[in-house]
Amino acid sequence: MKQLVSLAVSLVMAGIVSPARAEAPPPSDAISIPGGEAGIGYDDLQYAPALKRILVPAGRTGTLALIDPATGKVTTIGGFTGASSYRGGHGQGTTSAAELDGWSGFAVATDRGAGALRVVDARAGQITQTVKLAAPPDYVRVREGREVWVTEPARKQIQVLAVQGKGTPRLMPAAVIPVPDGPESLIIDDARGKAYSHTWKDLSFAVDLGSRKVVTTWSNGCRASRGIALDRQRGLLFTGCADGKVTVVALATHEVVATADTGPDVDSIGYAPGVGRAGDAGHLYVPSGGSAQLWILGVAPEGAVAVLGKLRTGADAHTVAVDPVSRALFVGTPTHGAVLRLEDPFAAPKP
Repeated sequence: MKQLVSLAVSLVMAGIVSPARAEAPPPSDAISIPGGEAGIGYDDLQYAPALKRILVPAGRTGTLALIDPATGKVTTIGGFTGASSYRGGHGQGTTSAAELDGWSGFAVATDRGAGALRVVDARAGQITQTVKLAAPPDYVRVREGREVWVTEPARKQIQVLAVQGKGTPRLMPAAVIPVPDGPESLIIDDARGKAYSHTWKDLSFAVDLGSRKVVTTWSNGCRASRGIALDRQRGLLFTGCADGKVTVVALATHEVVATADTGPDVDSIGYAPGVGRAGDAGHLYVPSGGSAQLWILGVAPEGAVAVLGKLRTGADAHTVAVDPVSRALFVGTPTHGAVLRLEDPFAAPKP
């Protein structure tokens, strides 16, 4: 037995056997995504406030899954590009989704396999429109329910679509915004009239929502920029670095005000304001795919960050969403096609 274990470890280290296949089965309380048993390459999880659901673009399954945070119940909407097997990474099928605020029950979701964006009626459980995009999509985000912004890294651009119609939204191409190397990740700050994204290396940039032009670029302290999150009230922009850390930039000065080391292979990150104990403005959640841990950091009002602790997740798990109502955390575990529901043990008691 000892020789077999040694052989297995050697094969994993040599890359002959995937380390993900060596991990234990998912916890019994993990939420299974239908059809995901062979694996799902999660790239983006988001909370939809009006729907009160976690949006799970379920990659190769060909579905957008919606999780009820209160019950764990899963519903799925089909019609996306699917695949019979999971080949690793997170480039199959639908990979990013966002709620269309102001349009009751509607969301938008990318379909990387089709090079398209799809409008979804979540309550009816069906796709209502498919829009062919200029290039394969990465992330999709919504501006005040009237514009949809889609990152297209292959062409170093963001495509903007206008939301029109009555009752049922219809998307119409409106603009293409050239950007620096990237764009990686995207978040929209309506209050400041900006959208923020990164290059693949060490820069972040702001796009003016009105002129649709890049207006500011700054160093974010990463070697390889990935995830993004925002404290809108305090003007703090968080960057997840694939090299294993997070940085905090004050938008008033575009200067790095804090840095904290985490585990390796950081991608998507999440932020919850107002959940910290005394002295914390909020908590930053950083999934490390390389360490199979979710790092929880306290954020001080001026932006200083400190690691509070870690929770076990799974190999290559690097997406997180936060339910602001229950404060539950949702992390996608690719190998088993499940989503973990975790509790933040460092959160202040609910008021």
